[in-house]
Amino acid sequence: MTSEQENNDAAARGEVDSPYAWTRLVLALIISTIGGVGMWSVVVALPAVQAEFGVARADASLPYTLTMLGFGAGGIFLGRLSDRFGIVPPILIGIVCLGVGYAAAASASTLWQYSLAHGLFIGVGSSATFAPLLADTSHWFSRRRGIAVAIIASGNYLAGTIWPPIVQHFIESSGWRHTFLGIAILCVATMLPLVLTLRRRAPNGHDDAAMTAHRTAVLNRPLGFSPQGLQGVLIVAGVCCCVAMSMPQVHLVAYCGDLGYGAARGAQMLSVLLGCGIISRLAFGWISDRIGGLRTLLIGSSMQCFALFLFLPFDGLASLFVISALFGLFQGGIVPSYAIIIREYFSPKEAGARIGIIITATLVGMAFGGWTSGVIFDLTGSYRAAFLNGIAWNVVNMAIALMLLGRSKGQRAAAFNA
Repeated sequence: MTSEQENNDAAARGEVDSPYAWTRLVLALIISTIGGVGMWSVVVALPAVQAEFGVARADASLPYTLTMLGFGAGGIFLGRLSDRFGIVPPILIGIVCLGVGYAAAASASTLWQYSLAHGLFIGVGSSATFAPLLADTSHWFSRRRGIAVAIIASGNYLAGTIWPPIVQHFIESSGWRHTFLGIAILCVATMLPLVLTLRRRAPNGHDDAAMTAHRTAVLNRPLGFSPQGLQGVLIVAGVCCCVAMSMPQVHLVAYCGDLGYGAARGAQMLSVLLGCGIISRLAFGWISDRIGGLRTLLIGSSMQCFALFLFLPFDGLASLFVISALFGLFQGGIVPSYAIIIREYFSPKEAGARIGIIITATLVGMAFGGWTSGVIFDLTGSYRAAFLNGIAWNVVNMAIALMLLGRSKGQRAAAFNA
């Protein structure tokens, strides 16, 4: 190694886990919280939009499905972009998409126009504040990578805690169209100055220095799979866990309305769920630093399955608040665990793209699960069968996690000291 390379590697190691890295993490968390509105406004607005356009519940769920698909596709594209050019260009694209998307949705005259605004712009715009930020953050931390990734992943749930009551309030007082226009202005005005503080590129020299022969072997055959094979298994796992996860998150507001508790109570319940999800993500981030991503995934998936079972026998208002809180505490660490697994078993130079692909898989699961639950409700007239459907998908995710954990016993995960 040349003297210049040694100096570059030393500089990179000096930035990792540094005070600047933690300051950057806080700023990224704020951006993620603001941009995460795209994930939750469509859920809160579902009853009002259904009433205005006079459509069935399954049709009213379509904008959420397209939002998730746009979020997923945007995560892959913008993740690759962040691998090449850093985090600023993807976030700038996201800001533009959010502004245009909310303005277009507010002026939509048909459900299809409203849905396309969510899929093509709002979903893509919000995606810039999740998978690309997860990957970027993972490069700035080594010893505390799990908790750092969990913190930035919490931006999505922090958005879910803050935004639903706010959006519901303005929908009731000003209508959903004026509310969406206000969101468009707020996103552009707040996110643009914040993203300019993240212009420094992530340090990479430490990743190259960490490539020992053993770690290179792990990269070639992670858990006994080819890299693409393991990626495929994780994609299936991501779809399964999030089909299960989507049932409470997408339909909780509507479910409370059907039970006679009102949409406002449902929005409060969703806020509690996601607020507890923040605690869960931080706790599981701390845990993943000690036991790794695979064990964290299995624990979170098992606990989520248990919480879904609790929705079946209990539907009282107090019971639903408690179960929603438990669901948030149990499932919040699942999605960030995939980012940790990616960093344990794949090259750090591919982090943005591969995390984007896995996040896309989870969002396909959320989109499919949200739509399927609406279809099951329309067919059966209740959400009981939809909860059972979620539980079945959750069991498949648990089986995959168990299989991968069994394979990991024969191969130690590569530890990239990013």
